Amino acid sequence: MTADVPIVVIGLMGAGKTSVSRLLSKALGRPMRDSDEYLEERYGATAAEIAAGEGAEVLHAREAAHLLDSLAERPAPVIAAAASVLDDPRCRTELKPALVVWLDATPEFLAEKIMARSHRPRFGKEPLELASELHERRAASFTEVADLRFQRPEMSKHEVARAVLDHLEATGAGG
Repeated sequence: MTADVPIVVIGLMGAGKTSVSRLLSKALGRPMRDSDEYLEERYGATAAEIAAGEGAEVLHAREAAHLLDSLAERPAPVIAAAASVLDDPRCRTELKPALVVWLDATPEFLAEKIMARSHRPRFGKEPLELASELHERRAASFTEVADLRFQRPEMSKHEVARAVLDHLEATGAGG
């Protein structure tokens, strides 16, 4: 792996993708692309607002487009990708050359994070129900694409970033 390979941080909402991606971006001197920030800048709405106003399909299509565009950028960025991108076969295919870092977390941990921030869509469900359903639905896809997997909150965001940087150093792919 070389510095021109994107690093993609995946996980369910609330797992810490944005924070870990920021830490990696800063340490590696790479640009960062974040799905939530992209939605707000491009469409003037949060993921929750898009889901409520235009529907989950529109939200997920925009999240997939963000990932695909970001993967094509050079220099290769660090990308905090929405979990929904794994529902799109094109995205799973395009992730193959990237270093994919999965932040796995229990539904209970994620539910607390979902409740804490209004920008996260709930799709008409209670946070624990939503987190449990999404974890069950997407775990196989995360396993399919992930090169590295870290348990949150057992590992802090800083510990995860350090482990990724150590991996990159060990493989000569730092950047």
